[in-house]
Amino acid sequence: MQLFRSHTFVVLASLAYILVSCYLVWIDQEYLALAPVGLLAMYAAIVYTQWTYLALALFTPLSVNIEEYTESFGLFIPTEPILFGLLILLVLRQIQDRAFEKEIWRHPIIWAVSFYLMWTFITSITSEHPLTSFKFLLAKLWFVIPILFYGPSVFKHTKYIKTFVWLLTIGMTVAISYTLIVHASYGFGEKEGHWVMWPFFKDHTIYGAAVAFVTPLIFGLYFMKKHNPLMQVTIIGLALIILVGLYFSYTRAAWLSVVAALCVLAAIKLKIKFSWIATGVVVLGTFLYFSKDAIQMELERNKYEHTTEEFGERLQSAANVTTDASNLERLNRWSCAIEMFKERPVFGFGPGTYAFEYARFQDPENLTIISTNFGDLGNAHSEYLGPLSEMGLLGLVAMILIVIAIFYKGITLYLKWPSEDREMRTLILSMILALVTYFVHGVLNNFLDTDKAAIPVWGFCAAFIALEIVLKRRGSAEVLD
Repeated sequence: MQLFRSHTFVVLASLAYILVSCYLVWIDQEYLALAPVGLLAMYAAIVYTQWTYLALALFTPLSVNIEEYTESFGLFIPTEPILFGLLILLVLRQIQDRAFEKEIWRHPIIWAVSFYLMWTFITSITSEHPLTSFKFLLAKLWFVIPILFYGPSVFKHTKYIKTFVWLLTIGMTVAISYTLIVHASYGFGEKEGHWVMWPFFKDHTIYGAAVAFVTPLIFGLYFMKKHNPLMQVTIIGLALIILVGLYFSYTRAAWLSVVAALCVLAAIKLKIKFSWIATGVVVLGTFLYFSKDAIQMELERNKYEHTTEEFGERLQSAANVTTDASNLERLNRWSCAIEMFKERPVFGFGPGTYAFEYARFQDPENLTIISTNFGDLGNAHSEYLGPLSEMGLLGLVAMILIVIAIFYKGITLYLKWPSEDREMRTLILSMILALVTYFVHGVLNNFLDTDKAAIPVWGFCAAFIALEIVLKRRGSAEVLD
């Protein structure tokens, strides 16, 4: 091991790599020169596992799906190969000794996620497309095990939580800057705004979700402590880039999710009791139910289209269920998900199978100009209805339990964390708000099967678990003293 860390080895290995790369370019086999990069990543994962984990936060916003180039299979580079390698490494370590903190097995977030994974496994067996479902499960495992289960081992050193947030924010700012530069060359046009984030993001919906996610984080980094003037200017500059990126994402769900985060922030700061919020939700739900006819008539008068570039009109278009093709197609997908659930309410059609099955559930009256008879345009566009259609009622229950566990433990952690530790307390609050943006966005879209959402979401859950473990250990130490 000492040899591999020596300067002599690094110099010799670098020279050998350069010589071999030059030869491969000469014989037109330059792609083989990437093989040592993979070996280097494996070496780093084994020797510097914690830093490999943290590096994923930086790589996530900048990862590229090679499907765009190979036209064969989808794989995000470099994140997913690193995650798969970490999955194998951590499982082997767990078998040999212990890779995960023992306290995690008692945490509600782990319970909820484990229940979800168990039910995913069961419904993969009963799936209409077992191979597809087990591939879906494998993809979930290489996100959950390295990021969520191993994360508390990294974040028990609490300084690494701030490092993770910084790296994620910096990586996202680079992706936003690139997108804004390309978008500016097209005059910030609305149509171009759907694809200018390529190759880092597939389209503006997932890009908007990622931008909304880091919006609370940059403000958390600013307010968590008093910075020197240079750092203040730097953070303000990053915040401006993120806010401009949010505006020009032209993603209504992203804008609304940030508004929802502000509402949650107000509720936490004002210490509004959960019972009051629940009562308000019940009252509002009752009002909406008895006013549904009047609301329907009002919605039918809304003719604003999502293609407008004007901010106010675009927000109003979110309620257009009469002529807006994007909204109507989303309703079509949701209707299909519900009908699929009605046909198979217990086990569903199998994880990851919605795209293969929803076509025959489309009602001709719900079809839009962007619908296809083959049903080959993707998923259910909902983090909640997707599991309902693919894994039955328990699939939806499992997803809701995960969300409840995340926010219950996150908010209670924030309230319990020592008030004198302003830095970590502010960081916890910003992470809660970031997760609010995602799970509100999840009503309209689902991205947890991609690295862009899964790594930040499960990473923050791991941070909550680690901080609760740290808090309990500190309490035990005080009792012993």
